[in-house]
Amino acid sequence: MRWRRLLAVARKEAIQIRRDARSLAMAFAIPMLLIVMYGYALTLDVDDLRTIVYDQDASEASREFLRGFTQSGYFTVVATARAWTEVERALDTSRAQVALVIPVNFARDLDLGRRVAVQALLDGSDANTATIATGYIDAIARRYSDRLAVLHAPVSRRPPAVEGRLRVWYNADLQSKNFIVPGLIAVIMMVIAAMLTSLTVAREWERGTMEQLVSTPIRVGELVAGKLLPYFAIGILDVTLAAGAATLVFGVPFRGSALLLLGFSSVFLLGAVSLGLLISIKTRSQLLASQLAMLTTFLPSFLLSGFAYDIANMPRALQLVTYVVPARYFVTSLKAIFLKGVGLGELWLEGVLLVAFAAAVTVLATRSFRKSLE
Repeated sequence: MRWRRLLAVARKEAIQIRRDARSLAMAFAIPMLLIVMYGYALTLDVDDLRTIVYDQDASEASREFLRGFTQSGYFTVVATARAWTEVERALDTSRAQVALVIPVNFARDLDLGRRVAVQALLDGSDANTATIATGYIDAIARRYSDRLAVLHAPVSRRPPAVEGRLRVWYNADLQSKNFIVPGLIAVIMMVIAAMLTSLTVAREWERGTMEQLVSTPIRVGELVAGKLLPYFAIGILDVTLAAGAATLVFGVPFRGSALLLLGFSSVFLLGAVSLGLLISIKTRSQLLASQLAMLTTFLPSFLLSGFAYDIANMPRALQLVTYVVPARYFVTSLKAIFLKGVGLGELWLEGVLLVAFAAAVTVLATRSFRKSLE
């Protein structure tokens, strides 16, 4: 391999990228736009549940019970109903997501030691929000009941004062952005890197410049490496910018090694750009190549990498498919490096699998390219 010829191809490709506004936008503007847009829009946090209250007792005890909801920070009372029809209308029109219905004689029944049923109605059209809201309501109601039990029970019969203290490691505030944004970097890099390189060889065929490359003494390995080098450099720059945005814009903690992050990103990007080049070699059409690159990168990376959906909750058949999705291992590595601060000793298996993917796709792309016009 002659480095002079390799760098000449890389320089030629860099000039084409610089002159192509579409490629420049795809290389730099789109990744930043996607990470900001998805980082803010794609969230699993539920902290502003619109709530309508139908307090039929209107007592001090019922107001104290409701204060547990308003002070929790998860519920926002948007209306107070005076009749059952107002509750139905609020849920039907999506004005409210939760309705709390306190029965008549709520305070009297509590004083008499009776069990009181408070009705909570939830809008199940959004199943995820309804599930999370159910947990919030149950926790607040239990806390209120426990406090009443301690206050009304005789001192000799009160339960032991055992307090359970939960501690969440790596994401103490349980903010979804802390695990969504690192995984989002993997998805964006896979899509952008593959789509950019999927246009390289196809563009040569469509512009009629492939004949000039074929007629030169450059070897296939030099041509492939020269084509990949500029896009690999762009990918590394994009990863750096995305990681900076994750920590500075979204406040995602970075507890790991920057060198380890760079190493894993380099291996993953090598596989991604090689995959795009392989698609470009096989299709010879920019339109078909870009569509195929999107189909083979975005959907698997978004749906089957563990970025958005837990792999353990998928059907067994899909779980098996995820083993051939390279983004799965990069997503796992990014989350571990960002949030856990682990080293290569814990991520060696993911590293080996990413190296295997990059090597296999690079070799396949090199062998698929032929210096001929057939």
